[in-house]
Amino acid sequence: MTVFLGLAMVFGLVFGGFILSGGKMDIVLHALPFEGMMIGGAAIGAFVIANSMAMLKSAMAGVVKVIKGPKWKGKDYEDLLSLMYELARIYKQSGILALDDHIEKPNESEIFSRYPKVQHDHFAIELITDSFRMLSMQFDDRFQTEDVINRKLKKHHHEALASSHAIQTMADGLPAIGIVAAVLGVIKTMSSIDQPPEVLGGMIGGALVGTFLGVFLAYCMVQPISGRLKQIEEEDGNFYVVIRDIFLAIVANHPPNICIEIGRGAIPTRMQPNFYAVEESQRALASSSS
Repeated sequence: MTVFLGLAMVFGLVFGGFILSGGKMDIVLHALPFEGMMIGGAAIGAFVIANSMAMLKSAMAGVVKVIKGPKWKGKDYEDLLSLMYELARIYKQSGILALDDHIEKPNESEIFSRYPKVQHDHFAIELITDSFRMLSMQFDDRFQTEDVINRKLKKHHHEALASSHAIQTMADGLPAIGIVAAVLGVIKTMSSIDQPPEVLGGMIGGALVGTFLGVFLAYCMVQPISGRLKQIEEEDGNFYVVIRDIFLAIVANHPPNICIEIGRGAIPTRMQPNFYAVEESQRALASSSS
């Protein structure tokens, strides 16, 4: 929700400073609807031209994500460690065949159903199940496995950042669109050159609102949204890196608790669970399944 705090600061300080310095809002308010229609319409229209329908939906979802914040919280990382511990423990004790039902039908799996938020993330489930499928097909070379998973993560990360790049492109074009609106205002002013100076001054001021609005929207609203969306996508991407690190430790034949500790180390510091809390959780899982 920091986005609303930031917007309040931007609008309050920019226009507050303008008013306190003696600026008059009447000219700005008079020109704003028309300049806003031209600049906003041109920017949105160009955005529609430049992107597919899927990208438009993704961009809108990205704006909502900026408002809500990152998907994965500290509790979700704890759930992921518990889930991977259960899978690693079964694999270590009973072999890959014991995981067959869980891997082939994760939506019906008793293990996966204990962690619904992870279960409902398509890419997380696909990454886990596909990795264990590779293991069942004797694809157990650690370095080749790491390369395959890294390719999947790179592809997912590239697709996740596409909406951020699209919004950034809009931000890059807004100052120029503002100049277009300003030029139209100057043309309008020149067609009224016979008017008195106070009228011409108001018309020129209205034209300059276009330049202001283009730059203001670009650098105070659209670009920060794009930058924040990129941060969120990169932060959420750490969730899948934890899955990769744990699975590679499983392939390397480490004990389940070591695999989980390796994964815990990849969790962002502010959401990283305590070592002893994870150990306690593992003991609870072990005792409940015995």
